[in-house]
Amino acid sequence: MYTPQDLKQILSAGLLSFPLTDFDEQGDFRPKSYIERLEWLAPYGASALFAAGGTGEFFSLVPGEYSDIIRTAVDTCKGKVPIIAGAGGATRAAIGYAQEAERLGAHGILLMPHYLTEASQEGIAEHVEAVCKSVKFGVIIYNRGVCKLNADMLERLADRCPNLIGFKDGVGEIESMVTIHRRLGDRFTYLGGLPTAEVYAAAYKALGVPVYSSAVFNFIPKTAMDFYHAIAREDHATVGKLIDDFFLPYLAIRNRKAGYAVSIVKAGARVVGHDAGPVRTPLTACTEAEHEELAALIKRLGPQ
Repeated sequence: MYTPQDLKQILSAGLLSFPLTDFDEQGDFRPKSYIERLEWLAPYGASALFAAGGTGEFFSLVPGEYSDIIRTAVDTCKGKVPIIAGAGGATRAAIGYAQEAERLGAHGILLMPHYLTEASQEGIAEHVEAVCKSVKFGVIIYNRGVCKLNADMLERLADRCPNLIGFKDGVGEIESMVTIHRRLGDRFTYLGGLPTAEVYAAAYKALGVPVYSSAVFNFIPKTAMDFYHAIAREDHATVGKLIDDFFLPYLAIRNRKAGYAVSIVKAGARVVGHDAGPVRTPLTACTEAEHEELAALIKRLGPQ
């Protein structure tokens, strides 16, 4: 087990990614290909993998299969790469997921938004605090959707929750991000978490947030790592070429339908021979024509 501070240190550098969750044609968890996926991705050098996260369709999982997924990820990646588990939903549900992830040997959780209802800053802070105090390992909060905290509340949580070690931003409000980063300093590790984070990576690095999570790592891991290293060394020519040749055309497909941020990643995995099965409703799959468009983009990148 890593201490929260150990985890914070690990997450302060390198590329992060969220493995897809494999389903069979009936939509049930498929552990065999999930293990193969993790074994394929682990050697590429991601600092941590987030099992049952957003790209892993946490929002569609039930508790029993959540346990199977986290157990499988922990066992498969033991000694290779840390596993951060997704957790979320209503406070008691989020506590249940967090405690189960800790019991199964995950190294921390990404606390995703509570379900549906809007809430005050005080209410969200109480929710986060309750989850943090229910476990001993590290917690990263995902600032997104109905769970958006300002600097005042994050400062309060930082004082009350020593194991709250990370802040992942999926909103992209620059003024808020600058305020939080300047106010909290190195109390947190900061992660870029907007969908297709590569497009925002250079801007976030300029804000003092050099670490981000890559969804495309699921099907073009070599390119994802190459892009990360180009951002780190400020190789603007390589960054610009990959954005022009791959990421902007990729976004043009992704933006066609709500929910395609996950669907297109499953399409990419299918194209490269690591099929993760269908997405679960309410998500919809990319069309065959879109698979072909994506395959052409991937082919231009060369071997992975």
